[in-house]
Amino acid sequence: MIESTASPSQAPSLAVALVVLLFISVVVLLILRYYLPLRTTPAFLLVPVFFALWLPASMVLLVPIDLASSAQTDNIAARGIWLDEKTLRVSWRITYWLTFALTWFILPILGEYSDSGYRDPKGKLLDSLRANAQYYAIVFGSGALGLIYVLISYGHFSESLKSTVMALAYCWGLILAIYLMGHGLVSIPRRLFRNANISGRLRRIQAQAPKVYEKMEDAEIDLEDLELQVAELSRRKGGSASFFQDWIEELADMTNLPESQPSRVSLVRGSGNQSPIPNVITEKYLAELTRRLARARHARSRYVSEWNRLLEDAVTTQAILDSAASKKLDFGKASPHAGFWDRHTLFTPYTRYLFHYHMVPYLQITLAAVLSLASVCIVWSELVKGLFPQVSVIRYSVIHHQVASKGQVGLAGQIIAALWMVYMCAAALISVTEVKVWRGRALVRRNTAHESAFWYASQVARLSVPLTYNFMTFLGSIYRDTVFYDFLGQLINLTPLGKWFDYLFPAFILLPVCATLFGLYGKVKRVVGFGMVDALDDDEEDDATSRRGATGAWREGRDLIERELNGTSAAIRARRADAINKSSGGGNNRGSGRSTPVLSIPRAGRRDGAISGGTGPTTPFGMSPTAGIAGLTPSSSRRPQANTSARRVGRAETRLPPDEGDDENFFEALGHRVKNTIDTLDTPKWLQDLGQGIKKPRWMGGDKGLGGSSGSSNSWGGESDGRRWFGGGNGEGRIRL
Repeated sequence: MIESTASPSQAPSLAVALVVLLFISVVVLLILRYYLPLRTTPAFLLVPVFFALWLPASMVLLVPIDLASSAQTDNIAARGIWLDEKTLRVSWRITYWLTFALTWFILPILGEYSDSGYRDPKGKLLDSLRANAQYYAIVFGSGALGLIYVLISYGHFSESLKSTVMALAYCWGLILAIYLMGHGLVSIPRRLFRNANISGRLRRIQAQAPKVYEKMEDAEIDLEDLELQVAELSRRKGGSASFFQDWIEELADMTNLPESQPSRVSLVRGSGNQSPIPNVITEKYLAELTRRLARARHARSRYVSEWNRLLEDAVTTQAILDSAASKKLDFGKASPHAGFWDRHTLFTPYTRYLFHYHMVPYLQITLAAVLSLASVCIVWSELVKGLFPQVSVIRYSVIHHQVASKGQVGLAGQIIAALWMVYMCAAALISVTEVKVWRGRALVRRNTAHESAFWYASQVARLSVPLTYNFMTFLGSIYRDTVFYDFLGQLINLTPLGKWFDYLFPAFILLPVCATLFGLYGKVKRVVGFGMVDALDDDEEDDATSRRGATGAWREGRDLIERELNGTSAAIRARRADAINKSSGGGNNRGSGRSTPVLSIPRAGRRDGAISGGTGPTTPFGMSPTAGIAGLTPSSSRRPQANTSARRVGRAETRLPPDEGDDENFFEALGHRVKNTIDTLDTPKWLQDLGQGIKKPRWMGGDKGLGGSSGSSNSWGGESDGRRWFGGGNGEGRIRL
């Protein structure tokens, strides 16, 4: 990336740059090792994904070096780390065009290639090209329209094609980067503030448990459906299936069905259910079945990993909370698969308690305050960089030296610039991981699907260049002297449309910032009721759930976690699997053509607010250190639902702890109290009588309809109608003469 034949004057800077690049390479490898098994992952995945992460990370190094190297004075000592113009230009060209090729061509094709269900490489490649055909049609169509616009505006053809391609790629990436970065600038400090409250963190974990458990159960059932379909397919020995026996055997090897499963499939097929398997087996059908089976396996792995991580967080948080009484904190023996810092520690139980219970919350609050201030500075700089660049906070934090009324970036300014870029990229990339995308893509520790790895790597590569150039525009006129501006910036500003877009569009960062800050995602979801706005409202939903203690959502999660930690859920799942494998009929049917019995699971009783069967001491919240579920009710979908209203019937009301309401401010608490007071008031009688017309007086029997019987007494102590004048009141409706 950097030429070795450098002038002696820049040798120290070149050595520092190489050391930093080596450090970036090690960090990228550790990230890949965290999400992928390096030994079993094929090279066609590791190499492109490595460069898709390494090249954007190297831009964090190139931008400060470019700013210092483009100084307007000859004071080399004040530049910090610098390189000559030729080296910088070659570095930017290699970095940009490799990132461009990875983003728009290599990673999308390889992602669909790895997701294809075909066996041979040629079939996988053709399937990948077919899947990306629509994507490339949109890209090339937009490029053609942009090319026509540039030709009309600029009037030359020599630079029109390259400038159009680079400008369109930058504009599309900037739209995505501004939206994601705006969300991340709010969510990162807010998450730190919330996690500083240990009791609130535990309750949010418990509130998430029912939803995560339900998704895990759904993933297991979907995978089981596909495995049964493969088992039924493996029974076919003749006809069109005989041409694909090797393929079918490979699919059978991918499943985890017991030996008795094919016999059960024959019973299901004989029960009159329509089989989902076509009469004629084709290559396309087997490819789609292979794709669906691989996706289902990764989906189950994703939710099982998420559920295990939630259990680990719940146990750790509960242990920290319980240590307030004993002043000692012990997480127990670390697992063999734990990291180095988890297996080796210098803390004693008391110092561990001081660190986790007292120091960590204050450190989180301090870091959240610093990042909140940084977020405000970034948003402010986005708003003023077009009209008033002199008041940009980031500009003054990076440019510390003024020589002959011109800016000079030193070593301190380079470090601060790198920190600004790291935070901006982290805000955007964290938002990418929170977005719920198609196909259930997710990053799973040591088991990330290949297609998911390609997709997330492509997002990192796509966001790197727009965020890098967007940061440089914060620095005023000094960025116009850089090599990066000469390489990319002048092509973006080639037309008036590109120039105004570059300066005005970042001001729309207020939209995602306000939407995340005020919880607009959750409000729109509740009003509209569509699932499309689920993308970024998890924090708002969790916060709203944690405030609604009366609904019992977090109680259900607490009971569910405790039952899982006590081993009850594992036994229930094993019993359900046994019942499914041994059953020969009855139960509910699904699209896979199999019947399943409904497993009735009684609800665990509770006495004095404690969980039946729980172990261990209780906490100030009235729960054991391992929090869990009271029981599951039968469900028509043949699995225990993690969140049902029937489970709350008959459950003893648990009083919220005094410090559970710390998340509310004064106005929220006052509003809740006023609302509860108004809701518990009885409607006045005069207000109930409104709208019922003019009533007859009492002596004409006006209270008959209200009294309900002819013998009811009124306020006068007599009968409610005129029959009392004729000796009435015998209750039989007759008049006595």
